Amino acid sequence: MHSTLPLRHFLLALAVVAVWGTNFVVIKLALGHMPPLLFATLRFAMAVLPAIFFLPRPAVSWRNLAAYGLLIGVGQFGLLFVAMNGHISPGLASLVIQVQVFFTIGLAMRLSGERLQPVQWLALVLATGGIATIVMHTDGSTTVLGLGLILLAAMSWAGGNIVSRKAGQVNMVAYVVWSSVFAVPPLLALTLAVEGWDAVATGLRQADAGTWAAVAWQAWGNSLFGYAAWGWLLARYPAATITPMALLVPLFGMGGSALMLGEGLPAWKLIAAALVMGGLALNLLWPHLRARLMAR
Repeated sequence: MHSTLPLRHFLLALAVVAVWGTNFVVIKLALGHMPPLLFATLRFAMAVLPAIFFLPRPAVSWRNLAAYGLLIGVGQFGLLFVAMNGHISPGLASLVIQVQVFFTIGLAMRLSGERLQPVQWLALVLATGGIATIVMHTDGSTTVLGLGLILLAAMSWAGGNIVSRKAGQVNMVAYVVWSSVFAVPPLLALTLAVEGWDAVATGLRQADAGTWAAVAWQAWGNSLFGYAAWGWLLARYPAATITPMALLVPLFGMGGSALMLGEGLPAWKLIAAALVMGGLALNLLWPHLRARLMAR
């Protein structure tokens, strides 16, 4: 397994994080034409079809697939889309949802009985300081409700991470496709119950080519291409080489939102981003740095 990325593979990893980051801008644009839960329903339906006819079901239980589909489909993306429908800006959404890293660590430690190390506590304090900064500056574009929904989405993402780990080494693209089967029915039920048939009909009528392109981007670009390329890279390079690239996702999210949607980047937002990203970077990079120092 190589430890150094050649240029073409570095560009592939950069393309994945760019897709994942700018995806928040795509979501915001699509929500201008379609209600959030309908958008989520169509996103997961398109992830299932037609891919499910070409990918064999992973060798995991139906219960595992259902749990992942519900946590990621309904919990993560359902809440994310609702939050971004006027309750939080795309740039901040791309930043705050990354605290799923800490929720994942917390859930894993609760299950294993381990305790946080001092460096992990410091990382958590930094990220918490960033979230607190956002709370102190909620306004018309970012509300406490939106922030709370994004944190719940991050918790759901963390739960999905734990479930997928229990699945073991599987084809992640096939896993996403087959688990999405379990996301569509509850999302559709919530769409009809919360948004109503009139909103569904209006959303489908208003959807233009750009809206359907956004749905396809969500299903095929964000999920299928993203997971396939990321999994391919992780199979060929150490996680320590690939995983830190994920720290660029909020940079693409905030930068893309500023460039394409005109989202402002005042000092407090940059400070919040620095605190959250600093906590994430410290938590992610410290174990590798410590291992190198101890090897000397």
